[in-house]
Amino acid sequence: MSVARAAGGEGKAPRTERGRRTLRKLLDAAAEEFGEKGFHEASVSSITRRAGVALGSFYTYFDSKDALFRALVADMSEKVKTSARSALTDGMGALEIERAALTAFLRFAAEHKEIYRIIDEAEFVDPDSYRTHYETIAMRIADRLRAGAEGGEFRGGLGELEAWAVMGMNVFVGLRYVVWGDAQMPPEAAAAGVNRLLAEGVLRR
Repeated sequence: MSVARAAGGEGKAPRTERGRRTLRKLLDAAAEEFGEKGFHEASVSSITRRAGVALGSFYTYFDSKDALFRALVADMSEKVKTSARSALTDGMGALEIERAALTAFLRFAAEHKEIYRIIDEAEFVDPDSYRTHYETIAMRIADRLRAGAEGGEFRGGLGELEAWAVMGMNVFVGLRYVVWGDAQMPPEAAAAGVNRLLAEGVLRR
């Protein structure tokens, strides 16, 4: 998401390019701080030090650590969406779209492993943000599945249930093969395996 939207929920969106850069620094520093220490051990003063901005600048954009955390979850959700969309091109088939979107997510997670800890903590720190994150992703997947059905590549009747199932696979494949980092399987190979499961299922034919 844009940094303006990240702070917009708190009514403190930056109005200048300098302000947008400062807010971006705070969000990036918060991702590192929360990712390393967790929400409760993280501090505003440490975040501002990481960001290289004055403590007072923090309160120009956020009322509290909680407000920053909510903005960070929204920012990360937007980055996940953007990374997936950037991997898609005109003319892709439905299965190819799922493979490309998952590969993009896995690459993003490899570069931003802290997203798993931050989103997991959101379940307890800010349940609304946690639920919104996953509901939004599921809606995008459901839309892709329906479009694949309309295009004749997927069977009809696919919707919310199947979208949540696909999302669950994607999330846990990322955890196992990217975040834990000991599986020796690149994102492209992991995405190809999931794509084959979508295409062929598990029954012997």
